[in-house]
Amino acid sequence: MPHTAALLPSLLLVALPLIAQTSTPDLSALVTRYTADRDLLRRRYDTPRSERLRQAQQQLREQVLAELAGMDWSTLSRDARIDWLLLDNHLRHEQDLAARAAEREASIAELLAFAEPLLRLHADWRELATAEARTVAATLDRGVVAVKATTAAFVDRGGLQWQRENGELRPVPTAEALRFTQTLDRLRRALADWFTFHDGYDPTFSWWCARPWRDLEQALQGCHERVQAATQRAGDTTLIGNPIGEAALLQELAFEYVPYGPAELVAIAEREFAFCDAEMAKAAAELGCGDDWRAALEKVKNLYVEPGRQPTLIRELAHEAIAFLEQRELLTIPPRARDSWRMAMMSAAAQKVNPFFLGGEVIQVSFPTSAMAHEEKLQSLRSNNEHFCRATVHHELIPGHWLQQYMQARHRPHRQMFETPFWIEGWALYWEMRLYDLGFAHGPEDRVGMLYWRKHRCARIVFSLNFHLGRWSPRQCIDWLIERVGHEPAAAEGEVRRSIGGAYGPLYQAAYMLGGLQLRALHGELVDGGGWTERAFHDAVLQQNSIPIALLRSALARELPGKDAGRQWRFAEPATVR
Repeated sequence: MPHTAALLPSLLLVALPLIAQTSTPDLSALVTRYTADRDLLRRRYDTPRSERLRQAQQQLREQVLAELAGMDWSTLSRDARIDWLLLDNHLRHEQDLAARAAEREASIAELLAFAEPLLRLHADWRELATAEARTVAATLDRGVVAVKATTAAFVDRGGLQWQRENGELRPVPTAEALRFTQTLDRLRRALADWFTFHDGYDPTFSWWCARPWRDLEQALQGCHERVQAATQRAGDTTLIGNPIGEAALLQELAFEYVPYGPAELVAIAEREFAFCDAEMAKAAAELGCGDDWRAALEKVKNLYVEPGRQPTLIRELAHEAIAFLEQRELLTIPPRARDSWRMAMMSAAAQKVNPFFLGGEVIQVSFPTSAMAHEEKLQSLRSNNEHFCRATVHHELIPGHWLQQYMQARHRPHRQMFETPFWIEGWALYWEMRLYDLGFAHGPEDRVGMLYWRKHRCARIVFSLNFHLGRWSPRQCIDWLIERVGHEPAAAEGEVRRSIGGAYGPLYQAAYMLGGLQLRALHGELVDGGGWTERAFHDAVLQQNSIPIALLRSALARELPGKDAGRQWRFAEPATVR
């Protein structure tokens, strides 16, 4: 009979599957697997407008949704339930986004009819098919003819139009024309990768295909230049966006667990505006400006440091904010987070898109460069004056974005896939409000600077929602920011350009103030009314990683969350909005 010790490995092999079956599921592994599979599919099926990618992504989403549906909810821990809700919500939102993307692609399908045979060359390459050089050359040659015909079909008669084969003309909106040129760029890059793979390695391929490829490149370039020139004649294409409409806005709000409609959100912004206006009037009186907030703002805008001094100012403000937080035991600041951030100066070109600071591990500082025109220098100086910087620096560094990034990498890192601006920007904005309440401002100039930013975030709700509802044009948004907040013209234009350009989601700008209000309401529940310390509350928020604040509330609650957790949390009722 074998010794008992010798049986242990065999017994463990039998027991481990049983343990896995009866233990509480760990959904972090499922989230990690889904993220890896999703990213793999994007790399594998990287042909532009790939139907194969759409099908593979949908299949993956349905597979994971089925796994979630098959789990026994009653066995899930608090963390697992939050991950279940996050992943289910994320997958359904990706389905909504895929449907919207398909609509956008369909809007230019007629203009891109020439592209399908060319895209098949790239797709076949990704399937590791052997390219038959003579056949490929014929496809490229036909592509040249088709691209030239497409180029000729674009006519500019007081606006870009497309001439169909039957002679009918249809207008091509500027946003559609931009979408066409962007897709053309993707097509050109993808085909260049395909051609480079074969050229020179296969002498027969090069013999047949080098000349038709060169002709195709020139034809694609000519088409791009023609459409781009026509759209530029129509106006500033950097101020063209894609309003998503009310139905899509409501989808986005539901995804973010925000149970309010656009009109209610604008009302919330106006209530916050009223607080800012009253506080700004007090500061203006202290500055000898009566109740004229514009005069007070003008005085503060001209209190900027001399060229070369901005980095010193940023360093001093960063250290001051850290000391303020630590002395009051407001949250835990790990030494490596405190000491490891860096600084860079933002280029003149970057300031056209973002006229203010950007942050994280590297704070990117806006300040005039010597190459800027004189008026551009003055506007940059005024937009990044000493007192505006008082809120900007801690927003970007500590306790703001850099501390968030540091903690995200170390606590529940699988949740980074769910990153939401309501947590990212809401946390940084929450601290602007919290530090204002705690007296971080040194005097009326600082209060004007900090209130300017709070008004800016109120304004983001109003103008971004009105833009996406189709009510305001980009120019109306710019003019309103100048009038209501006091932006410099260049700063207002850069703000709108950044907001509508497509690099940010449709609720990103609204998320600053709304996320901050959510965190302030949660602070009221747990700290003011629940016995939590400031440090415990703030540390717990960071350790949950970037998730919708309503689910964060469920994660910190005493009871286990249900499947409808957070959906109806009215965080900004009159009792909780100033």
